[in-house]
Amino acid sequence: MTAVPGAFALVLHSHLPWLAHHGRWPVGEEWLYQSWAHSYLPVVDLLERLAAEGRRDVLTLGVTPVLAAQLDDPHCLRGMHHWLGNWQLRAHGAVPRLPELAAREHRAAAWALERFEARWRHGASAVLRPLVDAGVVELLGGPLTHPFGPLLLPEVRAWALAGGLADTALRLGHRPAGIWAPECGYAPGMERGYATAGVRRFLVDGPALHGDTALARPVGDSGVLAFGRDLEVTYQVWSPKSGYPGGRDYRDFHTYDHPSGLKPARVTGSHVAPHDKRLYDPQRAAAAVARDAAAFVDVVRARLLALHARHGRPALVVAAFDTELFGHWWHEGPAWLETVLRALPDAGVRLTTLRGAEAAGFVGEPVELPASSWGSGKDWRVWAGEQVSDLVELNGQVQKTLVQTVADAPTPDQLANRLAEEALLALSSDWAFMVSKDSAADYARRRAHGHAAHVTELAELLRQGRRAEAVRLVAGWPPAPFGHVDARALVRA
Repeated sequence: MTAVPGAFALVLHSHLPWLAHHGRWPVGEEWLYQSWAHSYLPVVDLLERLAAEGRRDVLTLGVTPVLAAQLDDPHCLRGMHHWLGNWQLRAHGAVPRLPELAAREHRAAAWALERFEARWRHGASAVLRPLVDAGVVELLGGPLTHPFGPLLLPEVRAWALAGGLADTALRLGHRPAGIWAPECGYAPGMERGYATAGVRRFLVDGPALHGDTALARPVGDSGVLAFGRDLEVTYQVWSPKSGYPGGRDYRDFHTYDHPSGLKPARVTGSHVAPHDKRLYDPQRAAAAVARDAAAFVDVVRARLLALHARHGRPALVVAAFDTELFGHWWHEGPAWLETVLRALPDAGVRLTTLRGAEAAGFVGEPVELPASSWGSGKDWRVWAGEQVSDLVELNGQVQKTLVQTVADAPTPDQLANRLAEEALLALSSDWAFMVSKDSAADYARRRAHGHAAHVTELAELLRQGRRAEAVRLVAGWPPAPFGHVDARALVRA
């Protein structure tokens, strides 16, 4: 097929908050293991197969440091292996009632166990690094524990970002030159901090560029490029109101066979009650994948042609999603993703990464960006609205306590380092998001206030010089994600 002027960049962002050692169903480690089994294993397997075929610059992949820490953590690796075995046992238990579903789930669990035991038992870093080394993916980084950057004190923001980039370099041998800022949160001036940290590229949501996402744009005079999500294309897949995963023939995420925990139904209809949903049919789902992948390829081609006609030059389309959409939230997502990644080049569309787009010259004139995010209203209301005003106040106090305590510490100290990790966990954007969206809001508040209480208690013991008590206190806490955080670097940030 005739080549289309321009290029398409797919960005996947892998993120879960620090869930290790914080319980199982309905929240906690169960979320991690579900996403690991249903998204990370199949998506990475796809990338490895494309790599074996000699494919390069396939997509841009963000893995937040807090998720990378969990995917490398021995406790989580043991827990994941147990979870996969239990998945297979749950499938066996469903045989008398749902034999076809049980057989499918048995095969899926067996495949996941084989892949995990063969490739993942020593952690994700050993799996991801060859893909990065070979240029199959461009790696995006970010701050250590996914805080909402615009609400951080400048010194805390700089320190968290530097720590996150250093952690990625330690795990994968590459210090990312691009980031997916948590929640795409941006405040004017943050680009200068990015430049200082060596960041050349970052994501914003399309409205921050007034919908003009056809080219990356330098922000002010910083030289740092903002890439905007093309919502016209991205929302074909998933939007606040619609998208392919809601199609009637795909497996329904929310309907369970409660004795086994397996999901036997297809969506059937958006207003159909769970007990009225039809049984899942893999053949119908496969036909939907083929249909929706073809539709998406047509949308991308048409969008690139329209942008070329409008601007008089080849343009760039960036579609960006959470990795967890592909497999976890949308069971057929990995199959759809593979179909699209193979079909786009056959349709004359060049695949690239953000790095590749910059190198190819898909860069426009400088722009000044407004405060923005990719949340509701494309502003900060999800993380700073009235509904979470108590968390905003709490986070402000946590930061002040952190900065003051570290500044007063006479020497680098493991207790101060642990204080800093607890502060960063308290500052995670996930807690406000879950409260604003009423998704496990009680759990989120407990986590935020629990970590903040740790900060207050430990800081007071350190202020009073009661170090032996501080050591005993920390020994009773769940392990923290990182063992190499340098709190003293906060003073230098």
